[in-house]
Amino acid sequence: MGTRRKAREVALQVLFQIDVSQVDVDEAVELFWNNFEAPENVREFSTHLIRGTHSQLMEIDELIKSCSENWSLDRMSKVDKNILRLAVFELVYCDDIPPKVTLNEAIDLGKYYGSENSGSFINGILDALYTKLLQEDPDKNIVGTS
Repeated sequence: MGTRRKAREVALQVLFQIDVSQVDVDEAVELFWNNFEAPENVREFSTHLIRGTHSQLMEIDELIKSCSENWSLDRMSKVDKNILRLAVFELVYCDDIPPKVTLNEAIDLGKYYGSENSGSFINGILDALYTKLLQEDPDKNIVGTS
């Protein structure tokens, strides 16, 4: 498994923990790393994703809401919701990650950690969001050649 894939899995687990237990982000990160081992580059990237997603949570949730017809955040499974949050953070705030990679990784996380419909659910919302972002900023590049 790749370094970034593992970091995304860690980020999903910690974001899920924060969402369920309402624990402070720093406490959640510390708790995770006190109980699990990982290479330093996994720790660094996952912590960046966790803190970044959490710090922009209100804006990220608004973006998700704007593209999820008939689905409020409360109706979404906590796994799917946190995969979406993570992916939206990457799409909006991580210009060094090609959007196609972000979308594929989120869909794969959904297929692995979510329900049998999570992959297509996540794909639908992220596709709608990405289309919206492209309309606002045509320089965003879905094929990852930027």
